[in-house]
Amino acid sequence: MQQGAGGDPRATVLVVDDEQTLREMIGINLNHAGIDVIDAATGIEALERMREVRPDLVVLDVMLPGLDGFEVCRRIREISTVPILLLSARGEEIDRVIGLEIGADDYLTKPFAMRELLARIRAMLRRARMSPIASPSLRMGGPPSVDHSERLESGNLWLDPRRRTAMLRDAPLHLKPREFDLLQYLMRHKGIVLSRDALLREVWGYDFAFDTRTIDVHIRWLRSKIEEDPAKPTRIETVRGHGYRFAPQHGD
Repeated sequence: MQQGAGGDPRATVLVVDDEQTLREMIGINLNHAGIDVIDAATGIEALERMREVRPDLVVLDVMLPGLDGFEVCRRIREISTVPILLLSARGEEIDRVIGLEIGADDYLTKPFAMRELLARIRAMLRRARMSPIASPSLRMGGPPSVDHSERLESGNLWLDPRRRTAMLRDAPLHLKPREFDLLQYLMRHKGIVLSRDALLREVWGYDFAFDTRTIDVHIRWLRSKIEEDPAKPTRIETVRGHGYRFAPQHGD
């Protein structure tokens, strides 16, 4: 990340799309917002740019000629944890789910307003800057020392926010970063009904509400990992017309 005016960090975003006009439009808007832009028209070119520049965020179109955006996303995830925002003209939920499953951080359907794209990029960059750095014990594979004063517990489920570890029935619970953030927020607000808009704002960092289906996808994934019967959840409850609530368990 380069330094901007006044010493503030200036992010670099890689924009990958085969439409030159769209790449230029996104570039102009991001430059005006104080964000540097590099671009690529194909998947192969995008991977080359990744190795050369190491951007702070990738805006990646799904419908690319040759190597499509899903495959590019998979390959980027093999070498980097850089935030990835997928773009697609199709807008089908299956595409959204596939994109999130293979490692994308968010998904935006074409056509979109530049204001929305810029807001999502800013939120993703902000969250990336705030991400905690793993401790040496985690990097080396040693057992983390749990800070019980910060640990969140509910029945046989617990999270250690500082170490970003989770356990269920005394077994490690493997959560994606955004799944961890969402579960942590739900557990911190146990018993409180949280709207999808609130979750987008507090967990995703968006200043105003976008498409909330991303919340539903992540809730579904969490339920598959922490519920006895995901079809009949007892931890993460749906409150129809309002949102979701993390329900206290026996002994909480």
